Amino acid sequence: MTQRLSNKIALVTGSSRGIGAQIAQRLAAEGATVAVNYAGSEAAAQEVVSSIVAAGGVAEAFKADVSDADSVSALLDAVVKRFGRLDILVNNAGITRDGLLVRMSDDDWNDVLSTNLSGAFFATRAAAKLMMKARTGCVINISSVVGVAGNAGQANYAAAKAGLIGLTKSVARELASRNVRVNAVAPGFIETDMTAGLPDAAREAALSGIAMKRMGTPADVAALVAFLASDEAAYITGQTIAVDGGMTFA
Repeated sequence: MTQRLSNKIALVTGSSRGIGAQIAQRLAAEGATVAVNYAGSEAAAQEVVSSIVAAGGVAEAFKADVSDADSVSALLDAVVKRFGRLDILVNNAGITRDGLLVRMSDDDWNDVLSTNLSGAFFATRAAAKLMMKARTGCVINISSVVGVAGNAGQANYAAAKAGLIGLTKSVARELASRNVRVNAVAPGFIETDMTAGLPDAAREAALSGIAMKRMGTPADVAALVAFLASDEAAYITGQTIAVDGGMTFA
């Protein structure tokens, strides 16, 4: 694989499983040293690290709860202390607490916003200080097509993912003069552990709204992230790019 990210240091939040794990593995395969962040399962994070090392890459696991500002600051400090700098930040950490609006509890709303949106804000704020000083770097926020089109039963998740798009555009404007790029990726219906348990009827209903009539894979998302993190995307900032097989055409 092309080593587009040689000598780059990357942090991927929530990368112990699913899309985040695939992103970490892809960035490492392209030459980046990767900080694999996890909140709960150290074993899962170490599996990702081991897979990267086995493939000839460099990675280490770092525990942090992104919904806590102090934890995020400590995470960034630890990564920089270990590797010397930070070139790439991928804000991927996220949770779901689905439910209809009238039944959604305050905790379900706050937990999703805290992890999915505030977590990205905390990490981006900390990374921006480093990247602005270095006059180089990029931030990639993992949003969702739900943040573009909405989805019944996911008011909290959709609000957080839409917020990520607004955060992306605003921070991109602030940091562009320092040669720091900020973009968002909006995955559609991606085959992960979270979607594996869907009933057949729900799966068929989702596929009917996708122009390509198939689900995407974490590798599809990771490929775009790797491109946006590379110098090949040097003139791209403030954008939200969907990886959805033609689900939104946004």
